[in-house]
Amino acid sequence: MKLSAVIGKYLLAFVAVTVIQTVIGALVMSVPKSSQSTNGLPWLLLSNALAVAALSVLALRSPWRGWRLGAAVAAVPLTIAFSGAIEGAFFLTNSGIAWPRLFAYAILSWAFTAPVWMLFGRPAAVISESYRPIASKARDERAWKFVASDLAYGFLYFAAGAIIFPYVKDFYGTQQLPSHLRILAMQLLVRGPIFIVLCVALVRMLGLPRLSGALAVGVVFSLLSGVTPLLTPNPFLPDVVRWVHMCEVTSSNFVFGTIVGWLWGRPRLAQFAVLHSTA
Repeated sequence: MKLSAVIGKYLLAFVAVTVIQTVIGALVMSVPKSSQSTNGLPWLLLSNALAVAALSVLALRSPWRGWRLGAAVAAVPLTIAFSGAIEGAFFLTNSGIAWPRLFAYAILSWAFTAPVWMLFGRPAAVISESYRPIASKARDERAWKFVASDLAYGFLYFAAGAIIFPYVKDFYGTQQLPSHLRILAMQLLVRGPIFIVLCVALVRMLGLPRLSGALAVGVVFSLLSGVTPLLTPNPFLPDVVRWVHMCEVTSSNFVFGTIVGWLWGRPRLAQFAVLHSTA
């Protein structure tokens, strides 16, 4: 695909995503005017520009076409947004946020973008069989890699949280935080498994060699889960807390995504076998 065509599709996707989010937000969300940020629009546009760039790369690299491609790409930010809403509802118990509306916005604002990503589908003639990170591994290998990935997420979550806690403890002192055991259960049993499946899907969609693929998964995952959700000011997180959380989530999720990308990536021997079979 020519660069000019890619740029044109990117710009179209950026406009479409921004319009969809604006319309869904107006219909679903209810934020008092007194709480709305006066300088949020530039940050929202920057956030969308970065998100669309990452998702465009996924759409261009994906081995799928048509509705399968659109649904797969839209599912990535939808899953991250839904998981973020779960985390917010878990911690921000005194925020006054209408969580059902936020969950609806998280789902609808990305679900309706599915047709947008179909524009990036490659011609069937240039799509070759891609690496399947789950099907290519035996059951016992899948099991230990899933457990290792889950434990890595839990460790990184608490390690990063401990580092930034002195900067946000005053804010969370106004909230009724759950116990450490409940927090651990949430990360290991809910968010960890969700993000593992998501990062494995990124491995499949990007289809890159093991090292570059792992780094790419880390970059895409941290960009969509750490940078873009927290760039835009909101009435519920003070700016200091928001920026601190962005640094925390972006760094820990980059490491996590890279670990999952490496564990589930294409082994060197498998790469050799593919090259040898096509020689």
